[in-house]
Amino acid sequence: MKTLLIGLVGFLFARNAFAQQALLSFDEHNKYIYYQVVNMPALPADSLRERGEYFLKMAYPKTVVKPAGAESLKGEGKFLTYGGISVMRHEKGEVTYEVNIEFKDQKYRFWLTNFVFTPYQRDRYGNFVPQQGVDIPLETASSRLDKKELAAYLDETGAFCKQWGDKLKSYMLKVPAQKKEEPVKKVVTDKW
Repeated sequence: MKTLLIGLVGFLFARNAFAQQALLSFDEHNKYIYYQVVNMPALPADSLRERGEYFLKMAYPKTVVKPAGAESLKGEGKFLTYGGISVMRHEKGEVTYEVNIEFKDQKYRFWLTNFVFTPYQRDRYGNFVPQQGVDIPLETASSRLDKKELAAYLDETGAFCKQWGDKLKSYMLKVPAQKKEEPVKKVVTDKW
């Protein structure tokens, strides 16, 4: 009975670990991609775009937004990957990505792609900093990284993409708060 219970728990953990990698698929250029199309009934494209801009500005302020057309947003961002045991956890590297969001009436689509891993190393002061000149696309990382490390980075990337998509969906459902303009107080100098 114990072995059956332990086997079942092990199977569930293994299934959960492979579920994050399944979130990323390959596109027509053989690059990892996280892609979704979301329907938003009764919302025009311009209000969806405003909500998308608000999302990128508020939720991910370090994302560099590039100029795009009237019905799309493009940007670049990065997130850190961690390794080690719980007490000795530290940055193992960073993954940069590109994000594209396109809007149409009553729906939008988004995808994250071009994942590039930059490993970190310890500098002379004991801080973890990016290694200069070492950028590894995740598609070709199997030749430069261990299989276990690559699986961990793909799991973290899949989990980040899922979290990013869920957060975008929640921001798209909310109406952005309008800033209230306070009237300028005028000082009357002719009355004492």
